[in-house]
Amino acid sequence: MTTSCLAERLGELIDLSDNEKAALDSLEQRERTLRRGAVLLREHDKSPELFVVKRGTMMSYVILPDGSRQILRFLFRGDLVAMAGLVYRNSPETVIALTECAVAPVERSAIGTISADHPRLAALLIALDQIERVALTDRLAGLGRTSAKARVAALLIDIRHRLRAVDGAAGNTFQLGLTQEEIGDATGLTAVHVNRMLRQLQDEGMIARDGGRMTFVDEAMLVRTAHHTARDTARAAGLDLGWLPMPR
Repeated sequence: MTTSCLAERLGELIDLSDNEKAALDSLEQRERTLRRGAVLLREHDKSPELFVVKRGTMMSYVILPDGSRQILRFLFRGDLVAMAGLVYRNSPETVIALTECAVAPVERSAIGTISADHPRLAALLIALDQIERVALTDRLAGLGRTSAKARVAALLIDIRHRLRAVDGAAGNTFQLGLTQEEIGDATGLTAVHVNRMLRQLQDEGMIARDGGRMTFVDEAMLVRTAHHTARDTARAAGLDLGWLPMPR
């Protein structure tokens, strides 16, 4: 059985060969642990390494000219961090740990070796990068064209989906692990506005909250509120990886 978290992530898209799994395992031989709130990368710092998230939850963000923060992504087990390091000398974003985390540092040269020895893995990394780019595009469209309630609902659904992908046993009750300020920085809202939207979702019977735990009470209505149904169905049905080369 593979011990590679990246192999688990890529294995959600296609069946990997034993040689491919072994190659990905070799990338994750080192491990670095981070406490909650620790900075893995700072914006503008040199980024000579990539990282695979092995445990915990992280987030990436940029600081805007007015000093405000825009959260770009939440990162979970199997995600690649600092892919931009393959093309930029300096990190375009800051990455911090939201929980106790562990990451596997990966030298850029190791990605070059994987690309030469396993072209299908290189192509699959490009495909994964495009899937994440489209997800970011969908979020950008939502920030510009949907209501505050829809943005908060969509974020809750996205977080639950990712947690469920990491832990198949995860149900409709989960630890959200985000402050209202962090939700606001991800959705372009103030913490006060986030609080109001969460209370509205709760009052309308879509969610229940108990401390940091979130329960989806009426998921169908929450999905409609977030305008997720048609988009997610189209994205999932539209994946086409038939062009990938055969494994070596």
